[in-house]
Amino acid sequence: MEDHKQTEITQPQPLLDDQGHLLNPGYCKRNHYIYNKENIKKHRWRIKEWDYYMISDGRYMTELNFYNISIFAAMIADVIDLKTGKHYNDLVMEPSYPDKYKMSHAADKPFQFSYYKFGRKAEFITDASSHKLFFKGKYRRKDFKIDITGKRLPDQESITVATPFKNPHCFFYTQKLNCIQAGGTIKIAGQTIKYDPKDTYMVMDWGRGVWPWRNTWYWSNGSTVIDGKLFGFELTWGFGDESAATETAVFYDGKCHKIGRVSLEKDPEKERWMKPWHFISEDGRLDLTLTPGYHRSNGLIFLKLIGMKSNQVFGKFNGSVLLDDGTRIEVKEMPAFAEKVYNCW
Repeated sequence: MEDHKQTEITQPQPLLDDQGHLLNPGYCKRNHYIYNKENIKKHRWRIKEWDYYMISDGRYMTELNFYNISIFAAMIADVIDLKTGKHYNDLVMEPSYPDKYKMSHAADKPFQFSYYKFGRKAEFITDASSHKLFFKGKYRRKDFKIDITGKRLPDQESITVATPFKNPHCFFYTQKLNCIQAGGTIKIAGQTIKYDPKDTYMVMDWGRGVWPWRNTWYWSNGSTVIDGKLFGFELTWGFGDESAATETAVFYDGKCHKIGRVSLEKDPEKERWMKPWHFISEDGRLDLTLTPGYHRSNGLIFLKLIGMKSNQVFGKFNGSVLLDDGTRIEVKEMPAFAEKVYNCW
């Protein structure tokens, strides 16, 4: 497996130069990039921005996602009972343009985003230590409400990556916030689902960028408590030129431990999605196996020209990781997910 550089950005700096090129590809444990969106000159109608939250206690998985990809915008709410497979969702989609919605310039900085369309209401409120999520919509003509608050540790680190592509005007800029303990309620179809912060975790996937039409990526993420400390991992690869940094990290007690590139021992698409996924890192610090318990195939690519197709599995992770100081963390029956996604948009 080829070793990759891990170029750490440690000082505040602009993301893009005057021509819209990435100035310094790399990663941050705290987001030091300044998102100067106004410098995007070419492909402006290809700008993509989203705020995505996933919340799960191992039984119920909730997704709240707002994205604006210039030609259209969408607000999506999903709840899945991972035990029974029951799926509840609501979706609003509308034509859009690059600057129709003002979205945040960093995932963990104070910001309030509100969306009101077609009888739906959504609010994402970020402050110094929390994320408050609210959604009101419909499921089969009945009220569908989500009200969840996630709390970050004081001075918590994350992983931010700025990734280039062959086209110098393309880039991917993302920040992942892990190990957010979450609590709240979901009211849907005559039932109330309650999330207890003791065993419920939130991840925020915050993304901005301009990239080529066709892409494939792998993503796996999870959080839990091990030995009384918050533990999590962020594993993403296959998207853009990762020679300066990979989007791979382990989190423990609020600190980010950067690891090398991660890959799968076998392609799950060829091996069947519900067989174990074995994740290993090039530096030998991560060795985890996911045993799937639930598989979701989602999306469609129309005429091989536009759309998204994902295969996402939820299950239990077992294995070990090494922290920066050599401490070995044993992972046992940790609920988390992994996915492989193709997209043309």
